[in-house]
Amino acid sequence: MSSSSKKTNQKPKSAVREWVDSIVFAVVAATLIRWLFFEAFVIPTPSMENSLLVGDYLFVSKMHYGTRTPVTPLQVPLTHQHIWMTKIPSYLDWIQLPQFRLPGFSDVKRGDAVVFNLPVEHPGQVAKYGNSLPDLHGHPIDLRVNYIKRCVAIAGDKLEIKNGQVYINGQPQENPPRMESEYFVSTTTTVNEEKIFKENGVTEPARRHVETFNDTIPGNDQSGYVVFTTEAIAEKLKTYDFVKSVQALHMPAGSRDYGIYPNSETGWNKDNYGPVVLPKKGETIELNKQNIALYGEVIRFYEGNDKVETTGDSSITMDGKALTQYTFKQDYYFMMGDNRHNSADSRYWGFVPKDHIVGKAVFVWMSIDPNPSSALGKIRWNRVFRVVK
Repeated sequence: MSSSSKKTNQKPKSAVREWVDSIVFAVVAATLIRWLFFEAFVIPTPSMENSLLVGDYLFVSKMHYGTRTPVTPLQVPLTHQHIWMTKIPSYLDWIQLPQFRLPGFSDVKRGDAVVFNLPVEHPGQVAKYGNSLPDLHGHPIDLRVNYIKRCVAIAGDKLEIKNGQVYINGQPQENPPRMESEYFVSTTTTVNEEKIFKENGVTEPARRHVETFNDTIPGNDQSGYVVFTTEAIAEKLKTYDFVKSVQALHMPAGSRDYGIYPNSETGWNKDNYGPVVLPKKGETIELNKQNIALYGEVIRFYEGNDKVETTGDSSITMDGKALTQYTFKQDYYFMMGDNRHNSADSRYWGFVPKDHIVGKAVFVWMSIDPNPSSALGKIRWNRVFRVVK
């Protein structure tokens, strides 16, 4: 029988089979694209405002820093921690593979907007950080919750923050152009918040200040509003005739911030931090009481070591033997939100290991205002296809 007659005798696919084949092909193609090239994310919190807004939909490039191979292969395709719209886990951790990273275009650089897996979703860290970070659960590396922050320091850098200004290796760093800080707007009257603040790009609700609000506010008898905004918008607010003054709010040096990393005993806070040196692959350090507090969690949870124990912040052992020096196995980064006074970042939970880096945020493809003033304003058209800077 000829090949042409064989084809003629083949039973055609049913409509259901055609649909199933199409869906399988689409899922496989989308999974490969999501793993190898790009992944879509949405901004859920204001920690990166005013650079990235709540409701911004991003494409994140996996290729810039190199795609990671899966650690947890038993997972429902196109899911992260849970099956869509449920709390049912989307994966099984019965098999855990070693992680590798494919070659990328570049290394993580200072100033990059980086998506990464939150390190403190390590099962050994949840108990410590669960009270300060809501919905924190232990997960494998590649399934820990995704955060986006700006890299302000890379491996080997000496970082210090003085009065809100980041210094790297002793030099002040250029701030993101749309960086937000906390300001006190002293007013002579009640303000139409919708008109004045939202129209000026203050996307978070202004907090009304009545008498004593915060020790950082000069003159506790002043009335006004505490807002998160950019320096440029703060200058504009000064021009209104009902505004007496606009003052940046910074915690003074030595003032304790009880959630700070590694602990409040340092006297550091969100505006005055360090100095700290970021761990670098291959670099050996001498361990002492001062830096065990800083690097103990790194050695215990993120370096792939077994049988590491810490006693408070004063000693560390491996296989029952005291460690007096240690050589790091990978690079680490310091991440901060552009909304510097409203961001849970490396100042509060420590360094980001390289194996937790997901990719680089490249552009906003859609932006939905969660609190539009009208139905026509639901889509922020001026942000569509905006390059992330």
